Amino acid sequence: MMHVLIPALALWLAADVGSAPANLELGYLQMYDLQFTAAHKTFTDYGQLHPEDPLAPVSDAAAYLFAEFDRLKILQSEFFVHDDNFRHPKKLNSDPTVRRAFDADLAKADKLATNALTAMPRDPNALFASILVLGLRADFDGLIDKRDLSALASVKTSRVLAEKLLAIDPSYYDAHLAVGVENYMLSLKPAPVRWFLQLAGAQTDRQLGIGSLSITAEKGHLLKPYARLLLAVDALRRKDSGRAREILTDLARQFPDNRLYIEELSRLQ
Repeated sequence: MMHVLIPALALWLAADVGSAPANLELGYLQMYDLQFTAAHKTFTDYGQLHPEDPLAPVSDAAAYLFAEFDRLKILQSEFFVHDDNFRHPKKLNSDPTVRRAFDADLAKADKLATNALTAMPRDPNALFASILVLGLRADFDGLIDKRDLSALASVKTSRVLAEKLLAIDPSYYDAHLAVGVENYMLSLKPAPVRWFLQLAGAQTDRQLGIGSLSITAEKGHLLKPYARLLLAVDALRRKDSGRAREILTDLARQFPDNRLYIEELSRLQ
């Protein structure tokens, strides 16, 4: 399996395995480098070795989501930087086959996590898997299908579970992403919309969002590169090209097969 990993990724993995199983983290590294077929195989192999671990199917779902993000060009900075994508969103055309596989993975992960939490309500691994299930569902609903109310419900619940997990284990730094995404992404909405969201129990504090994303970007494991990408997007929105270039250069060095970072760097020239 390791032959699919390029040397740069191997060095990064050896230096930053953190608390995640090495073969599970390998799948995320492949995913961030747009090696989706390899990532699916890694997650499938991990699931066969750990059939009761909800992180296997939810990670496989993440690979499906990121593949759709790549195909639909959602992770390009232009998608996030232009406010029209948030004020007048248009539904994108997802691949029905991918959506079915994505939903099946989430359903399996949700069942495994629920079973684990029934037996042990404070199980950190199961809580984290539940956070990922909700976060991935919110991303697909909100960024692709444009089902804002459904996405908002998932985002809020994900953040509540993240706060619970962090109270149990403050070193679960990846969980900060759920807090960061809710606050940062919703802070981009117009003021009247933010007021309504706050009434509905959502959090829209940009500074809290950036702070939480920064924790995951600095100390996280599975979600670290995604948090760093969102921080690069924030830098671009603030027209801080120096900070954006610094983050994107580092990401491009770690994931040389991901053309997104090179394309974004070329925009800054």
